[in-house]
Amino acid sequence: MNEKRKVHSLTGRITLSVMNQAFKAVKRNRGAAGIDKVSIEMFEANRDENLAALMRDLKAGTFRSLPLRRAYIPKGPGSKKLRPLGIPAVRDRVAQEVLRRLLSPILEPEFHDASFGYIPKRNCHQAIERVLEFHSEGYRVVLDADVASFFDNIPHAVIMAALAERVADGNILRLVEKFLTAGVMENRVFKPTTVGTPQGGVISPLLANLVLNHLDWKLADAGYRFARYADDFVIVCQTQQQAQEALTLVDRVLKDLGLELSPEKTRITTYGKGYEFLGFFLSSRSRRMGSKAVQRLKAKVRGLTVRKHNLDQRAIKKLNRVIRGTAQYYATSFSTARWTFQKIDSWIRMRLRCMKLKRKNYNDNRKLRVKYFRRKFGLLTR
Repeated sequence: MNEKRKVHSLTGRITLSVMNQAFKAVKRNRGAAGIDKVSIEMFEANRDENLAALMRDLKAGTFRSLPLRRAYIPKGPGSKKLRPLGIPAVRDRVAQEVLRRLLSPILEPEFHDASFGYIPKRNCHQAIERVLEFHSEGYRVVLDADVASFFDNIPHAVIMAALAERVADGNILRLVEKFLTAGVMENRVFKPTTVGTPQGGVISPLLANLVLNHLDWKLADAGYRFARYADDFVIVCQTQQQAQEALTLVDRVLKDLGLELSPEKTRITTYGKGYEFLGFFLSSRSRRMGSKAVQRLKAKVRGLTVRKHNLDQRAIKKLNRVIRGTAQYYATSFSTARWTFQKIDSWIRMRLRCMKLKRKNYNDNRKLRVKYFRRKFGLLTR
């Protein structure tokens, strides 16, 4: 890594132009209201006044972050475990986006090129392509790793120390700390936040990458080949012993950061046996949709094809969006997913037949063929 130089006077870069750009980004990403129940539309009704007042608070250091509104979503299809989300107020999302825009140009150039998550011009497919390239070079043993409850467990002191290495503007550091310690409102009860950066926070991905950048460079200095997307990463090696040594190194570095690996999601395997990474199942024989990804897709389709609902143009439009999004992600130049797509396509048409006829009967397979859906609804099929 290059020698670090601290950046001063970031507060002076907060202008009305930056505020407006930040609001447009928040509006584009949509999202629900926070605990103040102020929606994006309500904030926009007095946008100029709201942004001017927010800018004054940010520059003067008088800004106060509202507690996050707690919401839970399932961790996966059919899973009883829930993932906690912290939903900031719209004004706080705008403020976080302002900070993100100021800090990203300073921090991102120092991120390792094996980090692909939440960084402009980097994506999941590039991470997978990097790993496949390593496999083609003979690195067939895989350490498939995942940090346990990563976003919820990052110590604030670790985040602030890493940020203070590059930023000398005390006001900016205090603003970041205010977001981290804002607390959450859950069932009308305030709960302080002493660790973690909220999943749902605009600035959280940048801070998460800042922390794990330390791990990236430790792995690189040790000569390991790897790819990381947020807290999901794989290290490829040539022998089982090298993979075990990599696991020991990762475990030690994460403990120094106040984190630990997830025992359930961390294992040493081989490219021949295969493993799941970023939704794909990767092996020497195939590169297809992972089983969890298929389950997630089917869960979405089930929600859109309830038998008692009408099979109409609106239902097909919603279904097409899901099909199109799945195809765009999994139909890549490196994927071998034709058989999987055929099975899913057949299953979706079965769901639609049941929706149309209000029953499930295998003899109905002869009655509604693909051309029916194409002609009547414009369904995206193979």
